[in-house]
Amino acid sequence: MTQPQDNAPVVVGVDDSDAALRAVRWGALTALKHEAPLRLVHAAGFPDLYVGSTIPPPESFKKELREQKSRSLEAAREVATATGVTDVQTRFETDPPIPWLLHASRTARMIVLGSSGRTGLVGMMVGSTTLALATHAHCPVVSVRSDYPEVVAGDERPVLVGVDGSPVSERAIGYAFSEASFRGVDLLAVHTWSDADMDVFTDQRMYFDWEPIRDVEERRLAERLAGWREQYPDVTVHRELVKDRPRHELLERSGHAQLVVVGSRGRGGFRGMLLGSTSQALIHHAQCPVMIARPESG
Repeated sequence: MTQPQDNAPVVVGVDDSDAALRAVRWGALTALKHEAPLRLVHAAGFPDLYVGSTIPPPESFKKELREQKSRSLEAAREVATATGVTDVQTRFETDPPIPWLLHASRTARMIVLGSSGRTGLVGMMVGSTTLALATHAHCPVVSVRSDYPEVVAGDERPVLVGVDGSPVSERAIGYAFSEASFRGVDLLAVHTWSDADMDVFTDQRMYFDWEPIRDVEERRLAERLAGWREQYPDVTVHRELVKDRPRHELLERSGHAQLVVVGSRGRGGFRGMLLGSTSQALIHHAQCPVMIARPESG
């Protein structure tokens, strides 16, 4: 995994929603732990024309929008500085959010987004903006939903990572170790080795000798984590090997974690990870923020 530059910023998308402010606080606390700059950006995406019209909006309309966005950015700065972070910059962009944030992801440590709202960067975690960023960004993308509990500076809950053996899963492991190290918390690595619905199997229908398979998967999981444990000896690692669908395990365990990290797509136990079943389930239903790791090529 290519490590970000030491001065790589945490970039947070800002609008006038409560979800955005919650994302700002999470991003600010994360920047503090990484000793990284914090960049707050509002990409407005000013319309060139009124909807259904050939007449461009008047300058007074654009001025009013700028003032509104400036107030949103100022409110975001106040939330950020209240955490103690000092290297904070705000930026107002007239470009649409998707192209601007994709460009920013080339040099960002991570992109942090709120998951609900009304305008601008709003609705990002359930619409085209989220899909674009999570599938094309050059850095991890973090979803902070508006209904998550308020993030606290001294959160001691572990970082949770889903492991499936794919290259992008390897990057997710690296980011998870890094976050656990910076936060000074344990890491819980969960590997599901069967994507079958275990509820359909009963003793009356069929019998399986699962133990040999479990031994093989246990060894594979240990091998996946070994190199990262050497790189991050300060991180205490807990391994969990389960026969279940990954979304079930990760969703359930997210209630006891401060961050869950998964790859943007995977194979085997994490099929459909191109913002498919598992990752979408986490974005919509996880009980903590979700980090989507991107492939090396971005």
